[in-house]
Amino acid sequence: MTISIDFVRKRAEADAKTYGYYLTPQPDLLQMFLEGLKTNEERYGYPSCPCRLATGNLEIDRDIICPCDYRDPDVAQYGACYCRLYVNKTVYETQNLPEVPERRPSEKISRAYNLPVPTEAAPQQTQGAPEKPQLERPKSVVKKKLWYCKQCGYVVFREDPPYVCPICKAKREMFAEIETKIEYSG
Repeated sequence: MTISIDFVRKRAEADAKTYGYYLTPQPDLLQMFLEGLKTNEERYGYPSCPCRLATGNLEIDRDIICPCDYRDPDVAQYGACYCRLYVNKTVYETQNLPEVPERRPSEKISRAYNLPVPTEAAPQQTQGAPEKPQLERPKSVVKKKLWYCKQCGYVVFREDPPYVCPICKAKREMFAEIETKIEYSG
């Protein structure tokens, strides 16, 4: 699948305009982000965030499909998203791009990099030796759940609820899990 930079730019601009955001005011940086989105979409079939490592597994990468789940809370708190592709009006006008800390949970980052994650250390017999955390490979199984927004009724089937409802902009706390039970008769 081949897509054009112009298509990627128009999609990002339309999304930014819908939510009252702007694209980064620095032309070279913007071009780099758009090329990254284009490359990721051609590589994986979806536009994963250009500043994070994607796995190619849609279920693992779902939270970093641009615009990622973390964009809205980042822009609200810092004036820009983590990679600074999307910015608010003040940042756009001043061209002063803020430092934005990574909001993606470390478990998801570890899973993307296929790194071990620390677990609680077992008690050690040697006195005086510092405890070392045991490392465990992250499981690549994603346990999806049904979540609904209690404010507007939006339903999504994924590992965690989004940080912000894409429909009504309710915060993550407004999402509740829908528990299902399947009974077989026969």
